[in-house]
Amino acid sequence: MAKKHLYFNEAERLYVTENMTIAEIASRLNLGEKTIRLWKEEGDWEKKRLQYLKEKQSFAEELFVFARKLANSIINDWERGEKVDTGRLYALARIIPLVMKAKDFESTLESAKEKNINTEEIIKQAISSALGEVDEL
Repeated sequence: MAKKHLYFNEAERLYVTENMTIAEIASRLNLGEKTIRLWKEEGDWEKKRLQYLKEKQSFAEELFVFARKLANSIINDWERGEKVDTGRLYALARIIPLVMKAKDFESTLESAKEKNINTEEIIKQAISSALGEVDEL
């Protein structure tokens, strides 16, 4: 019971948001895989992970729509001969790489689904790449 009190929330976070496997979590927290599996079932982590990924995907879609609207407004101002605010140009320049990373992530995920590949590792790598993080082991 003491282990659960100490490690349950961290194990859940690692599974849901960090997309770690049960084996990786067990190794990192020095717990048995069976314990992590029981906690996963008890806490409905799989459902939480899917919800987290949906939210991430929704954010990517919203970011794409925002970038498109911003680009269109800049183009419209240029075509009318109006001065384009440098802040909007800077914002667009910063958003485009994020949109490209999100698009690459979606393409990788779709490709993996078509090939029936375990997407867990691909998702983990894509999120780490998009956020510019380095895995700590």
